[in-house]
Amino acid sequence: MAAERQRGLGRGLSALLGEADAADADGDWEEARSQGGPREIPVEALRRNPDQPRRTFDDAEMEELTDSIREKGVLQPILVRPAPEEEGAWQIVAGERRWRAAQRAGLARVPVLVRELNDSEVLEIAVVENVQRADLTAVEEARGYQTLIDRFGRTQEAVSRIVGKSRSHVANALRLLSLPESVLQRLDRGELSAGHARAVAAHPNADGLAEQIVRRGLNVRQAEALARREPAPAGRSRGGRPPRRVGSADTAALEADLAEIIGLSAVEIHDQGGKGELRLVYASLEQLDDLCDRLTRPR
Repeated sequence: MAAERQRGLGRGLSALLGEADAADADGDWEEARSQGGPREIPVEALRRNPDQPRRTFDDAEMEELTDSIREKGVLQPILVRPAPEEEGAWQIVAGERRWRAAQRAGLARVPVLVRELNDSEVLEIAVVENVQRADLTAVEEARGYQTLIDRFGRTQEAVSRIVGKSRSHVANALRLLSLPESVLQRLDRGELSAGHARAVAAHPNADGLAEQIVRRGLNVRQAEALARREPAPAGRSRGGRPPRRVGSADTAALEADLAEIIGLSAVEIHDQGGKGELRLVYASLEQLDDLCDRLTRPR
């Protein structure tokens, strides 16, 4: 049963919904219901998931969904589980937008699918659903991955399998979390793209560069060029070291490639006439453990 559930997570939310739909299509409604098939419950009995990766809901999109639900109802059931520590309530696993829109539309009851899921599975499904539908901001996506790593012990490789993305995609997403909170807020608001954020991620004055990028309306290539030529602030760098010498475009590209291959937050190369230092920056103990495992693995 556990293996079947894990395969379902790998295929995404549609597989879970398809299991109940198939039972209903065969005409065995009671069997579908016993397996958590579609049923209707009062809208006020639902509770949002505090670990839901998605934090922002576009007003225009919500209004469109509300109008659709007002006219046609909720066509796709909301995936729920029994609410932890609250008898008679149900926690939303996937479908919070539909629940919010149903409330706006004034619906009294909504269709749901009930599943018995643990906390790790709930978060995995929530991340998978949102990533597959491109519903998360880059910061929400990265924080969802980091939660899977920190709270549930997933490796970057395991996360990449769960969400159906390459390991390099997951590593690049996690690198964004090393940015100052002010830059992450700009990214969340859509003022910066993920490409802009990656361009300034390794710079000790990422906040100042982000402000320039937004003010001047720079594209990603221009942002990368700005980060290469912008000197570090006087004093010490973000890591407590003397300001790093700004390297060539080739050095910056090599740093980015190494960070992606190794799966770390950042890599810094300090070269002085052919001798120097390679600095590896990790964002969590999981990343450090993964690096140690790679370096000590028998060849």
